[in-house]
Amino acid sequence: MKAVVLDADDRYRVAELDEPAAGPGQVAIRVAYAGIQWGDTMVRDGHFAVPRPFVPGFEASGHIVAVGADVDVRRVGEAVTALTDSGAYAETVLASATLAFGIGGMPLRTAAGLGWGAPTAYDLINTAAQVRPGETVLIHAAAGSVGTLAAQFARLAGAGRIVGVVGTAERADYAAQFGYDRLLLREEFPAKLGDDTFDVILDPVGGSTRTAGLERLAAHGRLVAYGNLATYEPVLADANDLLMHGKSLLTYNGNLLSRTHPERLADSARRALGLVADGRVRVDVTAEYDLADLAVAVQRLAEGVTRGKSVLRVA
Repeated sequence: MKAVVLDADDRYRVAELDEPAAGPGQVAIRVAYAGIQWGDTMVRDGHFAVPRPFVPGFEASGHIVAVGADVDVRRVGEAVTALTDSGAYAETVLASATLAFGIGGMPLRTAAGLGWGAPTAYDLINTAAQVRPGETVLIHAAAGSVGTLAAQFARLAGAGRIVGVVGTAERADYAAQFGYDRLLLREEFPAKLGDDTFDVILDPVGGSTRTAGLERLAAHGRLVAYGNLATYEPVLADANDLLMHGKSLLTYNGNLLSRTHPERLADSARRALGLVADGRVRVDVTAEYDLADLAVAVQRLAEGVTRGKSVLRVA
């Protein structure tokens, strides 16, 4: 089978590899599309220690072609979207049967766009932050795949006001279509907020952005950290100060959840999938690449010039 391999020199190449065989609890999927996500930049840049050569790719859509032991053989032929721990940038990928979700008649291209972003955004709003009707929400990286979905989930949860932060005016124009009430440029945060505070802040950025966010929480507000786009430097918070104002600093790690409680992640993924399937939430796939162009796609994501979701066309 054809697959994209990440070599020890941090370069991608298309290679011919043997097809993997499904083990116990796994399904083998003939990949139609694979989603491109921030984890790809982290693997490329060495933030995740993986053996090289390595077949990257953490989300895929396609049809199940084989199942391992303890998996219902009737799933063969099922159209699915799946979360994987590697290997999605190949013609065949293995995934846990628990994290491979039937998509019915949803287009495979759209299904690949859900990826890890859909359950992450759903959990950030509904599980970690537990947004309540009327609450104010601030979302960093508002034009990305998680940000565009989180704004929609927040609105469905009854958020009263949703503010997004983006890097450029162009990205602000793009994000506006997903239900934000106001959009700020990154350079305007937090100065342009005036005295505004928020019940919920979603922060994948870290560093000074996280520190400023903690200061912008309303009483009983929750800041959910789910990444470190800007820096891995630690952010210190005074637990006594948080306690006095009823504020909370929370974290969300979907990758860890997939290993410790995959059934919880699966439940959130199915709920998000259902909202997309019935048209209440929109996944916006804005760019499509060939296997040979993965390096370009990952670099564009790393530079912050992509919007919405990018996918790799495999079959």
